[in-house]
Amino acid sequence: MLLIGSFKRFVESSPVSVMMRGIIENLFHPERVDRLFEEYAVTQYTRTLPFSTVAEVMGEVVFNVSPSVGASLQNRVDSLPVSTRAFYLKLNGIEPNVAAALVRDAARRLAPVIRKLGVRTPLLPGYNVKILDGNHFAATEHRLLETRVETAAPLPGQALAVLDPDLRLAIDVFPCEDGHAQERSLLNQVLPTVRPKDLWIADRNFCTLGFLFGIARREGRFIIRHHASMPMEKIGQPKFIGKSDTGRVFEQKAKIIDPETGRRMTIRCITLKLKTATKDGEREIVILTNLSKKDAAAIKVADLYRKRWTVESMFQEMTDNLTCEIKTLGYPRAAVFAFCLALTAWNGMSVIHAALRNVHGEETVEQNLSNYYLSLEIAQVYNGMLIAIPAAEWEIFQDLTTAKMVSVLKQLATKVNLKKFQKNTRGPKGPRAKRRNSGNGQHVATAKLLARRNQ
Repeated sequence: MLLIGSFKRFVESSPVSVMMRGIIENLFHPERVDRLFEEYAVTQYTRTLPFSTVAEVMGEVVFNVSPSVGASLQNRVDSLPVSTRAFYLKLNGIEPNVAAALVRDAARRLAPVIRKLGVRTPLLPGYNVKILDGNHFAATEHRLLETRVETAAPLPGQALAVLDPDLRLAIDVFPCEDGHAQERSLLNQVLPTVRPKDLWIADRNFCTLGFLFGIARREGRFIIRHHASMPMEKIGQPKFIGKSDTGRVFEQKAKIIDPETGRRMTIRCITLKLKTATKDGEREIVILTNLSKKDAAAIKVADLYRKRWTVESMFQEMTDNLTCEIKTLGYPRAAVFAFCLALTAWNGMSVIHAALRNVHGEETVEQNLSNYYLSLEIAQVYNGMLIAIPAAEWEIFQDLTTAKMVSVLKQLATKVNLKKFQKNTRGPKGPRAKRRNSGNGQHVATAKLLARRNQ
Protein backbone atom coordinates (compact mmCIF):
# COMPACT_ATOMS: atom_id res chain seq x y z
CA MET A 1 0.00 0.00 0.00
CA LEU A 2 1.40 3.38 -1.04
CA LEU A 3 -0.30 5.28 1.79
CA ILE A 4 1.22 4.39 5.14
CA GLY A 5 2.31 6.27 8.25
CA SER A 6 0.36 9.50 8.78
CA PHE A 7 -2.10 8.54 6.00
CA LYS A 8 -3.25 5.41 7.81
CA ARG A 9 -5.83 7.01 10.12
CA PHE A 10 -7.53 8.84 7.26
CA VAL A 11 -7.41 5.83 4.94
CA GLU A 12 -9.42 3.94 7.55
CA SER A 13 -11.77 6.71 8.70
CA SER A 14 -12.37 8.76 5.51
CA PRO A 15 -10.93 7.08 2.41
CA VAL A 16 -13.01 9.26 0.05
CA SER A 17 -11.26 12.38 1.40
CA VAL A 18 -7.87 10.81 0.72
CA MET A 19 -9.05 9.84 -2.78
CA MET A 20 -10.16 13.38 -3.58
CA ARG A 21 -7.01 15.00 -2.23
CA GLY A 22 -4.86 12.55 -4.19
CA ILE A 23 -6.78 13.29 -7.40
CA ILE A 24 -6.41 17.04 -6.86
CA GLU A 25 -2.70 16.70 -6.18
CA ASN A 26 -2.31 14.71 -9.39
CA LEU A 27 -4.35 17.17 -11.47
CA PHE A 28 -2.92 20.39 -10.06
CA HIS A 29 0.76 19.58 -10.11
CA PRO A 30 2.11 23.16 -9.73
CA GLU A 31 4.70 22.91 -12.51
CA ARG A 32 2.20 21.45 -14.99
CA VAL A 33 -0.53 23.98 -14.14
CA ASP A 34 1.92 26.86 -14.49
CA ARG A 35 3.07 25.50 -17.87
CA LEU A 36 -0.56 25.37 -18.96
CA PHE A 37 -0.93 29.02 -17.99
CA GLU A 38 2.18 30.02 -19.93
CA GLU A 39 0.90 28.18 -23.00
CA TYR A 40 -2.63 29.66 -23.12
CA ALA A 41 -2.34 33.08 -21.45
CA VAL A 42 -2.21 35.96 -23.92
CA THR A 43 -2.18 39.16 -21.86
CA GLN A 44 -1.30 37.90 -18.39
CA TYR A 45 2.14 36.73 -17.32
CA THR A 46 3.88 35.41 -14.22
CA ARG A 47 6.08 37.76 -12.24
CA THR A 48 5.75 36.89 -8.55
CA LEU A 49 2.40 35.12 -8.10
CA PRO A 50 2.21 31.68 -9.83
CA PHE A 51 -1.05 30.73 -11.50
CA SER A 52 -0.99 27.45 -9.53
CA THR A 53 -1.34 29.43 -6.28
CA VAL A 54 -4.42 31.23 -7.60
CA ALA A 55 -5.91 27.88 -8.62
CA GLU A 56 -5.15 26.41 -5.19
CA VAL A 57 -6.86 29.30 -3.35
CA MET A 58 -9.93 29.19 -5.58
CA GLY A 59 -10.04 25.40 -5.36
CA GLU A 60 -10.49 25.59 -1.59
CA VAL A 61 -13.55 27.81 -2.07
CA VAL A 62 -15.03 25.64 -4.84
CA PHE A 63 -14.60 22.49 -2.71
CA ASN A 64 -16.29 24.22 0.26
CA VAL A 65 -13.08 23.85 2.27
CA SER A 66 -12.96 27.63 2.72
CA PRO A 67 -16.05 29.88 2.91
CA SER A 68 -14.60 32.65 0.71
CA VAL A 69 -11.57 33.79 -1.24
CA GLY A 70 -10.78 36.27 1.52
CA ALA A 71 -10.81 33.57 4.19
CA SER A 72 -8.53 31.36 2.11
CA LEU A 73 -6.10 34.25 1.65
CA GLN A 74 -6.18 34.96 5.38
CA ASN A 75 -4.89 31.46 6.03
CA ARG A 76 -1.93 32.27 3.76
CA VAL A 77 -1.13 35.65 5.26
CA ASP A 78 2.48 34.62 5.93
CA SER A 79 3.13 32.66 2.73
CA LEU A 80 1.36 34.64 -0.02
CA PRO A 81 4.09 36.23 -2.18
CA VAL A 82 2.00 39.30 -3.12
CA SER A 83 -0.54 41.61 -1.51
CA THR A 84 -4.23 40.71 -1.35
CA ARG A 85 -4.99 43.44 -3.88
CA ALA A 86 -2.43 42.02 -6.32
CA PHE A 87 -3.97 38.56 -5.89
CA TYR A 88 -7.44 39.83 -6.79
CA LEU A 89 -6.07 41.73 -9.78
CA LYS A 90 -4.64 38.49 -11.15
CA LEU A 91 -7.79 36.50 -10.31
CA ASN A 92 -10.07 39.05 -11.99
CA GLY A 93 -7.97 39.00 -15.13
CA ILE A 94 -7.61 35.26 -15.77
CA GLU A 95 -8.49 34.76 -19.41
CA PRO A 96 -11.42 32.41 -20.22
CA ASN A 97 -9.29 30.30 -22.58
CA VAL A 98 -6.89 29.57 -19.70
CA ALA A 99 -9.77 28.44 -17.48
CA ALA A 100 -11.19 26.28 -20.29
CA ALA A 101 -7.76 24.72 -20.92
CA LEU A 102 -7.66 23.65 -17.27
CA VAL A 103 -10.92 21.67 -17.75
CA ARG A 104 -9.76 20.04 -20.98
CA ASP A 105 -6.40 19.09 -19.50
CA ALA A 106 -8.06 17.54 -16.44
CA ALA A 107 -10.46 15.55 -18.63
CA ARG A 108 -7.58 14.25 -20.77
CA ARG A 109 -5.70 13.10 -17.67
CA LEU A 110 -8.69 11.53 -15.92
CA ALA A 111 -10.26 9.73 -18.90
CA PRO A 112 -7.61 6.93 -19.01
CA VAL A 113 -8.00 6.42 -15.25
CA ILE A 114 -11.77 5.99 -15.56
CA ARG A 115 -11.41 3.67 -18.57
CA LYS A 116 -9.09 1.41 -16.59
CA LEU A 117 -11.47 1.46 -13.63
CA GLY A 118 -14.40 0.70 -15.95
CA VAL A 119 -16.81 3.01 -17.75
CA ARG A 120 -20.56 2.99 -17.24
CA THR A 121 -22.77 0.99 -19.58
CA PRO A 122 -22.39 2.83 -22.95
CA LEU A 123 -25.47 4.75 -24.08
CA LEU A 124 -24.88 3.83 -27.74
CA PRO A 125 -22.00 1.43 -28.45
CA GLY A 126 -19.80 2.53 -31.34
CA TYR A 127 -20.35 6.26 -30.77
CA ASN A 128 -18.72 8.90 -28.59
CA VAL A 129 -21.80 10.41 -26.98
CA LYS A 130 -21.50 14.10 -26.09
CA ILE A 131 -24.22 16.09 -24.36
CA LEU A 132 -24.14 19.85 -24.92
CA ASP A 133 -25.90 22.39 -22.72
CA GLY A 134 -25.45 25.93 -21.45
CA ASN A 135 -25.31 27.35 -17.96
CA HIS A 136 -25.89 31.02 -17.13
CA PHE A 137 -24.10 31.96 -13.92
CA ALA A 138 -26.22 33.27 -11.06
CA ALA A 139 -26.28 37.02 -10.45
CA THR A 140 -23.55 38.43 -8.23
CA GLU A 141 -23.74 40.99 -5.46
CA HIS A 142 -23.60 44.67 -6.44
CA ARG A 143 -19.99 45.04 -5.32
CA LEU A 144 -18.51 46.65 -8.41
CA LEU A 145 -18.96 50.40 -8.61
CA GLU A 146 -20.63 50.10 -12.02
CA THR A 147 -23.29 47.73 -10.66
CA ARG A 148 -24.26 49.72 -7.57
CA VAL A 149 -26.40 52.18 -9.53
CA GLU A 150 -28.25 49.36 -11.33
CA THR A 151 -31.41 47.78 -9.95
CA ALA A 152 -30.99 44.87 -12.38
CA ALA A 153 -29.11 41.79 -11.21
CA PRO A 154 -25.54 41.75 -12.61
CA LEU A 155 -24.84 38.58 -14.60
CA PRO A 156 -21.14 37.62 -14.60
CA GLY A 157 -21.18 35.27 -17.59
CA GLN A 158 -22.16 31.88 -18.95
CA ALA A 159 -20.65 28.76 -20.50
CA LEU A 160 -21.48 25.84 -22.75
CA ALA A 161 -20.34 22.55 -21.25
CA VAL A 162 -19.82 19.21 -23.00
CA LEU A 163 -20.44 16.06 -20.97
CA ASP A 164 -19.29 12.55 -21.85
CA PRO A 165 -22.02 10.52 -20.08
CA ASP A 166 -20.23 7.19 -20.51
CA LEU A 167 -17.18 8.46 -18.63
CA ARG A 168 -19.23 10.87 -16.49
CA LEU A 169 -16.73 13.60 -17.36
CA ALA A 170 -17.08 17.24 -18.39
CA ILE A 171 -14.66 17.03 -21.32
CA ASP A 172 -14.94 20.55 -22.73
CA VAL A 173 -16.24 24.02 -21.92
CA PHE A 174 -16.81 27.18 -23.95
CA PRO A 175 -17.01 30.15 -21.56
CA CYS A 176 -18.39 33.59 -22.37
CA GLU A 177 -18.05 36.76 -20.30
CA ASP A 178 -21.32 38.22 -21.67
CA GLY A 179 -24.15 36.91 -19.49
CA HIS A 180 -26.74 38.16 -22.00
CA ALA A 181 -25.20 36.57 -25.12
CA GLN A 182 -27.31 34.02 -26.97
CA GLU A 183 -26.00 30.48 -26.44
CA ARG A 184 -26.13 29.89 -30.18
CA SER A 185 -23.45 32.54 -30.66
CA LEU A 186 -20.95 30.08 -29.13
CA LEU A 187 -21.69 27.21 -31.54
CA ASN A 188 -18.95 28.33 -33.94
CA GLN A 189 -16.48 27.46 -31.18
CA VAL A 190 -18.09 24.04 -30.65
CA LEU A 191 -18.11 22.87 -34.28
CA PRO A 192 -14.29 22.55 -34.69
CA THR A 193 -14.32 19.98 -31.85
CA VAL A 194 -16.73 17.62 -33.66
CA ARG A 195 -15.09 14.35 -34.68
CA PRO A 196 -16.25 11.35 -36.77
CA LYS A 197 -18.44 8.92 -34.77
CA ASP A 198 -19.42 11.66 -32.32
CA LEU A 199 -23.08 11.70 -31.28
CA TRP A 200 -24.18 15.14 -30.09
CA ILE A 201 -27.31 15.40 -27.94
CA ALA A 202 -28.73 18.86 -27.27
CA ASP A 203 -31.90 20.81 -26.58
CA ARG A 204 -33.83 22.83 -29.17
CA ASN A 205 -31.93 26.03 -28.41
CA PHE A 206 -29.02 24.49 -30.34
CA CYS A 207 -31.19 23.44 -33.29
CA THR A 208 -29.85 25.59 -36.12
CA LEU A 209 -29.20 24.65 -39.73
CA GLY A 210 -25.57 25.73 -39.38
CA PHE A 211 -24.98 23.48 -36.38
CA LEU A 212 -26.75 20.41 -37.86
CA PHE A 213 -24.96 20.69 -41.21
CA GLY A 214 -21.67 21.46 -39.42
CA ILE A 215 -21.91 18.21 -37.44
CA ALA A 216 -22.83 16.23 -40.56
CA ARG A 217 -19.94 17.71 -42.59
CA ARG A 218 -17.53 16.47 -39.92
CA GLU A 219 -19.05 12.95 -40.10
CA GLY A 220 -20.72 13.32 -36.74
CA ARG A 221 -24.25 12.43 -35.69
CA PHE A 222 -26.83 14.41 -33.74
CA ILE A 223 -29.99 13.97 -31.68
CA ILE A 224 -31.39 17.47 -31.23
CA ARG A 225 -34.89 18.65 -30.45
CA HIS A 226 -36.46 20.70 -33.26
CA HIS A 227 -36.87 24.43 -32.74
CA ALA A 228 -39.99 25.90 -34.32
CA SER A 229 -37.98 28.71 -35.93
CA MET A 230 -35.79 26.30 -37.95
CA PRO A 231 -37.24 25.62 -41.43
CA MET A 232 -37.86 21.95 -42.18
CA GLU A 233 -40.00 20.09 -44.72
CA LYS A 234 -41.64 16.92 -43.44
CA ILE A 235 -42.00 14.08 -45.94
CA GLY A 236 -45.05 11.81 -45.92
CA GLN A 237 -47.18 10.90 -42.94
CA PRO A 238 -45.81 10.00 -39.49
CA LYS A 239 -45.76 6.28 -38.78
CA PHE A 240 -46.57 4.93 -35.34
CA ILE A 241 -43.55 3.00 -34.04
CA GLY A 242 -44.46 2.05 -30.49
CA LYS A 243 -44.58 3.21 -26.90
CA SER A 244 -41.74 4.43 -24.73
CA ASP A 245 -41.74 5.10 -20.99
CA THR A 246 -42.91 8.68 -21.58
CA GLY A 247 -45.36 8.38 -24.48
CA ARG A 248 -46.13 7.24 -28.02
CA VAL A 249 -43.41 7.42 -30.67
CA PHE A 250 -43.95 8.32 -34.35
CA GLU A 251 -41.41 8.63 -37.17
CA GLN A 252 -41.20 10.20 -40.62
CA LYS A 253 -38.55 11.66 -42.89
CA ALA A 254 -37.77 15.35 -43.17
CA LYS A 255 -35.65 17.54 -45.43
CA ILE A 256 -33.50 20.51 -44.44
CA ILE A 257 -31.49 22.88 -46.68
CA ASP A 258 -28.17 24.51 -45.86
CA PRO A 259 -28.72 28.27 -46.45
CA GLU A 260 -25.01 28.78 -47.28
CA THR A 261 -24.40 26.00 -49.79
CA GLY A 262 -27.92 25.00 -50.82
CA ARG A 263 -27.11 21.41 -49.91
CA ARG A 264 -30.08 19.23 -48.97
CA MET A 265 -30.04 16.64 -46.21
CA THR A 266 -32.69 14.05 -45.43
CA ILE A 267 -32.99 13.30 -41.74
CA ARG A 268 -35.28 11.36 -39.43
CA CYS A 269 -38.00 13.27 -37.63
CA ILE A 270 -39.20 11.49 -34.48
CA THR A 271 -42.25 12.76 -32.64
CA LEU A 272 -42.88 11.83 -29.03
CA LYS A 273 -46.46 12.40 -27.87
CA LEU A 274 -46.14 12.63 -24.12
CA LYS A 275 -48.30 10.95 -21.52
CA THR A 276 -47.82 13.95 -19.25
CA ALA A 277 -47.35 17.52 -20.41
CA THR A 278 -44.05 19.30 -19.76
CA LYS A 279 -43.87 22.15 -17.24
CA ASP A 280 -44.48 24.48 -20.21
CA GLY A 281 -47.68 22.62 -21.06
CA GLU A 282 -46.25 20.93 -24.18
CA ARG A 283 -47.68 17.57 -25.17
CA GLU A 284 -45.39 16.84 -28.08
CA ILE A 285 -41.61 16.78 -28.62
CA VAL A 286 -40.05 16.63 -32.09
CA ILE A 287 -36.52 15.18 -32.26
CA LEU A 288 -34.23 15.34 -35.29
CA THR A 289 -31.42 12.86 -35.97
CA ASN A 290 -29.15 11.71 -38.77
CA LEU A 291 -28.52 8.36 -37.10
CA SER A 292 -29.49 5.38 -39.23
CA LYS A 293 -32.33 3.11 -38.12
CA LYS A 294 -29.77 0.32 -37.93
CA ASP A 295 -27.78 2.25 -35.32
CA ALA A 296 -30.77 3.42 -33.28
CA ALA A 297 -34.48 2.74 -33.67
CA ALA A 298 -36.95 5.57 -33.06
CA ILE A 299 -37.73 4.55 -29.47
CA LYS A 300 -33.98 4.33 -28.74
CA VAL A 301 -33.51 7.85 -30.13
CA ALA A 302 -36.28 9.17 -27.88
CA ASP A 303 -34.69 7.47 -24.87
CA LEU A 304 -31.25 8.87 -25.75
CA TYR A 305 -32.66 12.40 -25.94
CA ARG A 306 -33.92 12.00 -22.37
CA LYS A 307 -30.28 11.48 -21.30
CA ARG A 308 -29.80 15.19 -22.04
CA TRP A 309 -30.92 15.75 -18.47
CA THR A 310 -27.64 14.16 -17.33
CA VAL A 311 -25.87 17.46 -17.96
CA GLU A 312 -28.61 19.33 -16.09
CA SER A 313 -27.98 17.00 -13.15
CA MET A 314 -24.27 17.85 -13.37
CA PHE A 315 -25.02 21.59 -13.11
CA GLN A 316 -27.37 20.91 -10.19
CA GLU A 317 -24.78 18.84 -8.34
CA MET A 318 -22.17 21.54 -8.91
CA THR A 319 -24.56 24.10 -7.42
CA ASP A 320 -25.67 21.96 -4.47
CA ASN A 321 -22.45 20.18 -3.54
CA LEU A 322 -19.74 22.54 -4.81
CA THR A 323 -19.40 26.32 -4.94
CA CYS A 324 -19.48 26.89 -8.70
CA GLU A 325 -21.03 30.36 -8.46
CA ILE A 326 -19.44 32.79 -5.98
CA LYS A 327 -21.74 35.77 -5.55
CA THR A 328 -18.97 38.00 -4.24
CA LEU A 329 -16.96 37.65 -7.47
CA GLY A 330 -18.35 40.41 -9.66
CA TYR A 331 -15.76 40.28 -12.42
CA PRO A 332 -16.77 37.96 -15.29
CA ARG A 333 -13.34 36.39 -15.70
CA ALA A 334 -13.18 35.43 -12.02
CA ALA A 335 -16.68 33.90 -12.29
CA VAL A 336 -15.67 31.93 -15.39
CA PHE A 337 -12.56 30.63 -13.60
CA ALA A 338 -14.60 29.53 -10.57
CA PHE A 339 -17.07 27.68 -12.82
CA CYS A 340 -14.28 25.89 -14.69
CA LEU A 341 -12.65 24.84 -11.42
CA ALA A 342 -16.02 23.48 -10.29
CA LEU A 343 -16.21 21.42 -13.51
CA THR A 344 -12.76 20.04 -12.71
CA ALA A 345 -13.85 19.25 -9.15
CA TRP A 346 -16.93 17.46 -10.48
CA ASN A 347 -14.64 15.42 -12.73
CA GLY A 348 -12.63 14.47 -9.66
CA MET A 349 -15.83 13.20 -8.04
CA SER A 350 -16.47 11.17 -11.20
CA VAL A 351 -13.16 9.35 -10.72
CA ILE A 352 -14.26 8.46 -7.18
CA HIS A 353 -17.53 7.17 -8.67
CA ALA A 354 -15.57 5.01 -11.11
CA ALA A 355 -13.41 3.54 -8.34
CA LEU A 356 -16.48 2.75 -6.24
CA ARG A 357 -18.23 1.18 -9.24
CA ASN A 358 -15.18 -1.01 -9.82
CA VAL A 359 -15.24 -2.33 -6.25
CA HIS A 360 -18.91 -2.22 -5.23
CA GLY A 361 -20.68 -2.67 -8.59
CA GLU A 362 -22.22 -0.22 -11.05
CA GLU A 363 -25.85 -0.76 -10.07
CA THR A 364 -25.16 -0.32 -6.35
CA VAL A 365 -23.27 2.95 -6.84
CA GLU A 366 -25.58 4.45 -9.49
CA GLN A 367 -28.74 3.79 -7.49
CA ASN A 368 -27.61 4.33 -3.90
CA LEU A 369 -24.67 6.75 -3.75
CA SER A 370 -25.51 10.26 -2.54
CA ASN A 371 -23.18 12.91 -3.97
CA TYR A 372 -24.38 15.30 -1.28
CA TYR A 373 -23.14 13.13 1.60
CA LEU A 374 -19.96 12.33 -0.33
CA SER A 375 -19.17 16.04 -0.79
CA LEU A 376 -20.15 16.80 2.79
CA GLU A 377 -17.67 14.32 4.25
CA ILE A 378 -14.85 15.60 2.05
CA ALA A 379 -15.52 19.22 3.07
CA GLN A 380 -15.68 18.33 6.76
CA VAL A 381 -12.52 16.21 6.83
CA TYR A 382 -10.36 18.04 4.29
CA ASN A 383 -8.86 20.84 6.43
CA GLY A 384 -8.07 18.62 9.39
CA MET A 385 -6.49 16.07 7.07
CA LEU A 386 -4.21 18.71 5.55
CA ILE A 387 -3.11 19.81 9.04
CA ALA A 388 -2.38 16.22 10.08
CA ILE A 389 -0.61 15.33 6.82
CA PRO A 390 1.87 17.99 5.64
CA ALA A 391 1.64 19.18 2.02
CA ALA A 392 5.01 17.63 1.16
CA GLU A 393 3.69 14.12 1.87
CA TRP A 394 0.90 14.52 -0.70
CA GLU A 395 3.43 15.09 -3.46
CA ILE A 396 3.67 11.31 -3.95
CA PHE A 397 0.44 11.64 -5.99
CA GLN A 398 1.84 14.19 -8.41
CA ASP A 399 3.77 11.81 -10.65
CA LEU A 400 1.72 8.62 -10.32
CA THR A 401 1.23 6.74 -13.58
CA THR A 402 -2.30 5.87 -14.68
CA ALA A 403 -1.85 2.23 -13.64
CA LYS A 404 -0.52 3.18 -10.20
CA MET A 405 -3.27 5.75 -9.68
CA VAL A 406 -5.90 3.12 -10.52
CA SER A 407 -4.32 0.68 -8.09
CA VAL A 408 -4.33 3.21 -5.23
CA LEU A 409 -7.93 4.27 -5.91
CA LYS A 410 -9.14 0.67 -5.94
CA GLN A 411 -7.45 -0.04 -2.63
CA LEU A 412 -9.02 3.07 -1.10
CA ALA A 413 -12.44 2.19 -2.55
CA THR A 414 -12.42 -1.14 -0.69
CA LYS A 415 -12.27 0.88 2.56
CA VAL A 416 -15.39 2.93 1.76
CA ASN A 417 -18.55 2.10 3.69
CA LEU A 418 -21.32 2.96 1.23
CA LYS A 419 -23.92 2.98 4.00
CA LYS A 420 -22.50 6.36 5.09
CA PHE A 421 -23.43 7.81 1.69
CA GLN A 422 -26.82 6.22 1.17
CA LYS A 423 -29.41 8.24 -0.74
CA ASN A 424 -32.60 9.17 1.08
CA THR A 425 -35.33 8.36 -1.39
CA ARG A 426 -38.71 10.03 -1.27
CA GLY A 427 -42.03 9.36 -2.90
CA PRO A 428 -43.53 11.41 -5.72
CA LYS A 429 -44.42 14.99 -4.94
CA GLY A 430 -48.05 15.67 -4.26
CA PRO A 431 -49.99 18.54 -5.79
CA ARG A 432 -49.08 21.96 -4.43
CA ALA A 433 -51.60 23.20 -1.87
CA LYS A 434 -53.46 26.38 -2.72
CA ARG A 435 -52.29 29.19 -0.46
CA ARG A 436 -54.66 31.52 1.27
CA ASN A 437 -54.28 35.08 2.43
CA SER A 438 -53.10 35.13 6.05
CA GLY A 439 -54.64 38.51 6.76
CA ASN A 440 -51.74 40.94 6.99
CA GLY A 441 -50.04 39.44 3.92
CA GLN A 442 -46.56 39.61 5.49
CA HIS A 443 -46.10 36.84 8.03
CA VAL A 444 -47.85 34.25 10.16
CA ALA A 445 -46.90 32.53 13.44
CA THR A 446 -46.01 28.89 12.85
CA ALA A 447 -47.11 28.06 16.42
CA LYS A 448 -50.64 29.27 15.62
CA LEU A 449 -50.80 27.15 12.49
CA LEU A 450 -49.69 24.04 14.40
CA ALA A 451 -52.20 24.80 17.17
CA ARG A 452 -54.95 25.05 14.55
CA ARG A 453 -53.92 21.66 13.16
CA ASN A 454 -54.01 20.07 16.64
CA GLN A 455 -57.51 21.45 17.24
